[in-house]
Amino acid sequence: MKKSIVIALIASTLVLSCKENKQEKKSNATEIEAPVNQLSFDQFLKNYYQDGLKLNPVNATFAGDNRFNDQFPNILSDAYANEIKSYYTDYKKQLAQYNDIDLTESQKMSKAVLKWDCDINLERLSFRQDLFPIDQMWSINLVMGQLASGSSAQPFNTVSDYNNWLKRLDGYVNWLASAKSKMEEGVKEGYVLPKSLIVKVLPQLKALTIDDLEKHLFYSPIKKIPASFTDEEKKLITSGFTKALQEKVIPAYRNLYDYMNTTYLESGRFSTGIAAIPNGKSYYDHAIKNYTTTTLTADQIHQLGLDEVARISAEMEKVKEQVGYKGDLKSFFNHVRNNKDLMPFTEPKQIIDNFNAIHEKMKPQIEKLFDLKPKTPFEVRRTEAFREASASAEYNPGSLDGTRPGIFYTPIPDASKYNVYSDESLFLHEAIPGHHFQISLTQESNELPEFRKTLWYSAYGEGWALYTESLGKELGLYTDPYQYFGMLGAEMHRAIRLVVDTGMHAKNWTREQAIQYSLDNEAESEAGITSEIERYMANPGQALSYKIGQLKIIELRKKAKKALGDKFDIKAFHNEILETGCIPLALLENKIDTWISANK
Repeated sequence: MKKSIVIALIASTLVLSCKENKQEKKSNATEIEAPVNQLSFDQFLKNYYQDGLKLNPVNATFAGDNRFNDQFPNILSDAYANEIKSYYTDYKKQLAQYNDIDLTESQKMSKAVLKWDCDINLERLSFRQDLFPIDQMWSINLVMGQLASGSSAQPFNTVSDYNNWLKRLDGYVNWLASAKSKMEEGVKEGYVLPKSLIVKVLPQLKALTIDDLEKHLFYSPIKKIPASFTDEEKKLITSGFTKALQEKVIPAYRNLYDYMNTTYLESGRFSTGIAAIPNGKSYYDHAIKNYTTTTLTADQIHQLGLDEVARISAEMEKVKEQVGYKGDLKSFFNHVRNNKDLMPFTEPKQIIDNFNAIHEKMKPQIEKLFDLKPKTPFEVRRTEAFREASASAEYNPGSLDGTRPGIFYTPIPDASKYNVYSDESLFLHEAIPGHHFQISLTQESNELPEFRKTLWYSAYGEGWALYTESLGKELGLYTDPYQYFGMLGAEMHRAIRLVVDTGMHAKNWTREQAIQYSLDNEAESEAGITSEIERYMANPGQALSYKIGQLKIIELRKKAKKALGDKFDIKAFHNEILETGCIPLALLENKIDTWISANK
């Protein structure tokens, strides 16, 4: 519901590199510069994807491609910035040489998507994101913590797997040192995080400075060494991990923590929005375009948010009356937040079991809305302890070959205080038929080129997930008015995002104003709302994508139903939406319009 698709951020903003040897670079340069007429369009797309994996080794790992599992280059270096810029520039130039008349409809879509991808990334590279290498929620160090746990995408099944990770750690340690250097430069240039975000990063870093290896997150794979390894192999691997942690990883974290806890914290800004940094307004305009894939302005989105808040509030009033609550809506929020009947659990496992029960309840109804269902396995897991305090519920995709399941992570800092009122809508969004259906079906597609199977545009991906929350009644859920209120609350949460994100980054709202607006209009806890507002502070514009995408898909469904009448088939409509994978919203609308015309 709150933070979805860790890999999305890696793909779009953060993890964009791998260190190639000279021979590889020469080979790639030759391949890219080859005359286009020597390459079929499908081969050209394949090259784009494969070259992208070499530049994005962690992305490759998450996709289940293990060729680059030992690599973590310095993605903050000037050399890398030039390399990635050349990648997008060269492919965009080559793309223009392919004529639409020679392409199939599917290929034309891929051409349009690839052009958008090159353009938005080249635009992104004109901003100094490198001076904000670490935050409390989105940065690559948190992803590396997940991989280090031994329970994520990085495999630890063979001796080579363990050695690959140790090599990757060498690159990561260099990145940690570069992150400090970039933050030092940022302080001088006026690019620095707000203090309220810095204090949230500090405990995350400090937890990884401990000397007790048995308790250190990065030592976790040692506790999972396969029994099939020989005693000598186990000894060598354990020695290698011990040395890497004691001599490299822990000192690197201490050095970074000491800097962030002193000089950087003292330099932290008191302002809230991104407009306070150099070129901040232009960056926010770019962020809106990137995350909504539209030309909407901040003012337009702000007003849309206000309108949606008013509409959803009216629906909430109906639920309040249904359950017989006599106070006003704001006090009803507090009633829901603090209702002990909605906090029935004492153990984390009970919460996981409840999500699995929701899945079982809706299974018979899925057939009525979907005739395409993914083969990729699915699991619900508790968020790892090291990041649980500041994490939101999220979905991590399975591997492309389906051997690693899609995982719905839910943070459970205190099971006794866990409120279940929004669990049904949360499951629909993060799991089924939300992110798990959309991402897994894309990855399993035999029609899409490889680069589109791992592409992520938040307006489409998050828009689809939010749209699926509205399917709850059709799926046999929301029979409890509090669960329906949870759905309205989740939708309200996304509507509020339109208001507070634009408020902070374009209208000079303070963190406190944004928190209060949220408290006045939704039933989330103050602690949860504070975490959310700080999330939007760290990644401007991302929070806009959900509602913008949802509203577009709802609009397209209504348009299709009106135009087709009795010929409208909800399964076919969902197929049309899902079969394309992530694409910009304008391209999705064109596709649905074409489908409507063909079926009239």
